[in-house]
Amino acid sequence: MSFIAEYIWLDNKKGFRSKARTLMGQQRVWPKWTYDGSSTEQASGDDSEITLIPRAIFDCPFRKGKHKFVICDTYDSEGNPTESNTRYSANDIFQNDKKTDSRPWFGLEQEYFLLNEETGNPLGWPEEGDAEEQGKYYCGVGTGKVFGRDVVDRHYKLCLEAGVRISGINAEVAPGQWEFQVGPVMGISAGDHMMAARYILERVAEEAGVLVEYDPKPLEGNWNGSGCHTNFSTKNMRNGTDEKLGLDWINDAIGKLSQKHTEHMEVYGSGNERRMTGEHETSSYDKFSYSVAGRGNSIRIPRHVYEEKKGYFEDRRPSSNCDPYLVTSKIYETVCLSVE
Repeated sequence: MSFIAEYIWLDNKKGFRSKARTLMGQQRVWPKWTYDGSSTEQASGDDSEITLIPRAIFDCPFRKGKHKFVICDTYDSEGNPTESNTRYSANDIFQNDKKTDSRPWFGLEQEYFLLNEETGNPLGWPEEGDAEEQGKYYCGVGTGKVFGRDVVDRHYKLCLEAGVRISGINAEVAPGQWEFQVGPVMGISAGDHMMAARYILERVAEEAGVLVEYDPKPLEGNWNGSGCHTNFSTKNMRNGTDEKLGLDWINDAIGKLSQKHTEHMEVYGSGNERRMTGEHETSSYDKFSYSVAGRGNSIRIPRHVYEEKKGYFEDRRPSSNCDPYLVTSKIYETVCLSVE
């Protein structure tokens, strides 16, 4: 029986591209494919062929049935990963878990805005003047408090149908601002699930005629920005060991992160300095900090984790436009592979 496979990848500016093909039977080995890289700013016209290599498969919630999404990474004519193919280097890093046996779990909290296509303003923004200050929008219910719920709910349901490990949604602190969470997912798969979730959101927004904005500070003034807070744990943090409590392993990890703050900020997304001012539930861009339950710090240890002495920590620094492959692999590399 034939089915449709939608091959999905990132172009030179980290925007989504996709195209479909018909495949037959039950796939055990997913075929490679190619496309014109000169049309995506990834190759020159005289050597334009870019190769797609399938990496993660999801059910297609739009066509339904046996149809599939195929998340791919990209390679030039010489077999080298393209500039946008950050999955390649991330996977190399995560391959070390065969030795460390850390079993890294990630939970990614993706904030974003839905924008009016004509005005470029967030949904719910008045035609003249500014919106009412933030306060009533976060987890809001009712007319005048939330905007775009139809888009958000459709995205949520389609992610579940696709097999994406989406774990929740909520309205955020500004009009038209929302969040979805992905996880817990282990290792390289965290990036794959986030990429699938973002792609589905773009498709749902396309149908609704709205725009998705991942800029970390799209609204100037007294408004929160958008992040991609990243929760992380290893099996030692979750369970503890004979010699240490899980919380001890968490504190060890935070110590390692404190030594590589600048390195992390370099891969945590562009424009992040506009969001991380030390206000609006952010830490300072150039200073590392941590606390129990504090949302104005680089790292937050949830209160229940502190009390139970095991669990996970939240890295609040990644921006909404971050590359999930870079963020997750960097955290794993620093915590699990580096030596203090």
